[in-house]
Amino acid sequence: MLIEPGAGMEPIYSLLRSARQSVDLVMYELEDTEAEQLLAADAGRRLDVRVLLNEAYTGSVNDAAFSYLQGHGVHVRWASPLYALTHQKTLVTDRSVAVIMTLNWTSRYYGDTRDVAVIDRIPSDVAAIEATFDADDGGGRIAPARGADLAWSPTTSLPDLLALIGGARRDLLVENEEMSSWDVIDALIAAARRGVSVEICMTSSSRWSSAFSALVGAGVHIRVYSPDAALYIHAKVIVRDPGVGDAEAFVGSQNFSTESLRYNRELGLVLGNSGPVGVLTTMIQGDYAGARSWSG
Repeated sequence: MLIEPGAGMEPIYSLLRSARQSVDLVMYELEDTEAEQLLAADAGRRLDVRVLLNEAYTGSVNDAAFSYLQGHGVHVRWASPLYALTHQKTLVTDRSVAVIMTLNWTSRYYGDTRDVAVIDRIPSDVAAIEATFDADDGGGRIAPARGADLAWSPTTSLPDLLALIGGARRDLLVENEEMSSWDVIDALIAAARRGVSVEICMTSSSRWSSAFSALVGAGVHIRVYSPDAALYIHAKVIVRDPGVGDAEAFVGSQNFSTESLRYNRELGLVLGNSGPVGVLTTMIQGDYAGARSWSG
């Protein structure tokens, strides 16, 4: 588990340097010169390096990286048009280690953005991510395998999130960049009304005012950072019932928006009670304590 901005990108760069056979990257935004050079260097070492970049909406952001990688022997393609956006952020090296991320590889955001990356070595997870990469790279349709704990958009992430929220008995801790999916909002409201303590930490935006009003009206506690604060909340995380034996957490690329959950290619995972759940709990609690109460 890597918590950004504290962990930095070096653990991820190290995986790129240590790859011996293959590198597969799916990225929404790529503007990181060091990462691009490492991908090119891997291709220069005759590794099989494949990259899928989002074109819709962010195409101009990714144009320079696309051209650079293409000119340095990397198999780089624009992501499948079957999805509104490819917002997935994953790295797989040697078909054995996967990194599932909330973060874009955009250098200018590294110093002040809250993000999370999970390093996953579970063979069924890695195999599912690679099979989906193969299909998306070839432009084909696939119902992605769930592996041990994967949550895919547009197929399974919404029901997975609703089940996680619906199963809360005591506490829900939430961070996300967006709050516009009324499926998720209604589930959080229902949790608060049945007595669950729901705490949400986000960066403030007027776009979420109606959602925030409905949530606060149901007893949800919301604290926010101003858009110009030293910390920007970009992570997409839920922790259910921290400190309880069956606690769970969700981490992924999915924003709480209809587009993200129903129309995009996205990937997250549901973590059972383990050390990472405690790390995420500490992260959200610390961020929540440093924010101010939302007041409309």
